[in-house]
Amino acid sequence: MIIVTGAAGFIGSYLIQKLNAENFNAIIAVDKFDVPSKSKNLQGLKVQEFVDRDLFMDWLDNNNELVEFIFHIGAKTDTAEFDVDLLTRMNTQYTKGVWKRCIRYQIPLVYASSAATYGLGENGYDDDETNINLLKPLNPYGQSKQDFDVWALQQKTKPFFWAGLKFFNVYGPNEFHKGRMASVIWHAYNQINKTGKMKLFKSHNPAYKDGEQMRDFVYVKDVVEVCYFLMHHRKNSGIYNLGSGKARTFLDLTKAVFKSMGKKEDIEFIDTPADIRDKYQYFTEANMNKLKEIGYSKPFYSLEEGTEDYVKGYLKKL
Repeated sequence: MIIVTGAAGFIGSYLIQKLNAENFNAIIAVDKFDVPSKSKNLQGLKVQEFVDRDLFMDWLDNNNELVEFIFHIGAKTDTAEFDVDLLTRMNTQYTKGVWKRCIRYQIPLVYASSAATYGLGENGYDDDETNINLLKPLNPYGQSKQDFDVWALQQKTKPFFWAGLKFFNVYGPNEFHKGRMASVIWHAYNQINKTGKMKLFKSHNPAYKDGEQMRDFVYVKDVVEVCYFLMHHRKNSGIYNLGSGKARTFLDLTKAVFKSMGKKEDIEFIDTPADIRDKYQYFTEANMNKLKEIGYSKPFYSLEEGTEDYVKGYLKKL
């Protein structure tokens, strides 16, 4: 059995699709399953059992001998959530519970961290574990992920194999339910479809022109390929960046969406909301050398390739 938490969500459901494609069908899907719109993500997938998130720890205590691997992807991912107790309970403490059981039952673990831990990037975007305790997230979500990463590295006893993946700006199929938290590509497609134009934030940093704020956008198909690689690799435990390794501008992204839709570019710039202006990231880029050094060699989709695949292969079919 392979466990995937956050199974009905964006990355979790696409990971199950990848596992099914590789003939892994004994999947234990863990989630709340209380958001009807997310159920579409699991349609047609082969899942052996659905387990409620709140019952999962007891389930694992009773069924651990059958478990081969755990992908702990589930989390409260809203970067605008400011209930620290909620985020601590759902992200930090819950992951500690999974971690401790992976030690007790000798189960390898891959869990979702986040590039939100890097904050404004004052300390760069390098997954060197000696510097992770220096990172300063900008919001409680990022802090909840940071708190677990720091805690994990401090533990004297760890699962025999574990990897924490700092996801950068992931986009792709199965994110339609995320609303405001969906990728900019998803929002661009829908906004262009509705209005014929795309609104981007102006730059309030003199070092960047309007629309030239940069992010590391990574296609979900690449994310699950890395997860699949680590499931078989099972050595070189640690925390890894997971981005494309190439920062691109929001203008690049928007132009790629217009091109994939076959529409003429019409881009408008609006002020960044004042309440997020001082915490706005102008640049993120994953240093991917560490993952490559342990043997991951598959090329990543370029922003243009990923956008075209996503728009033409999925969004236009919704």
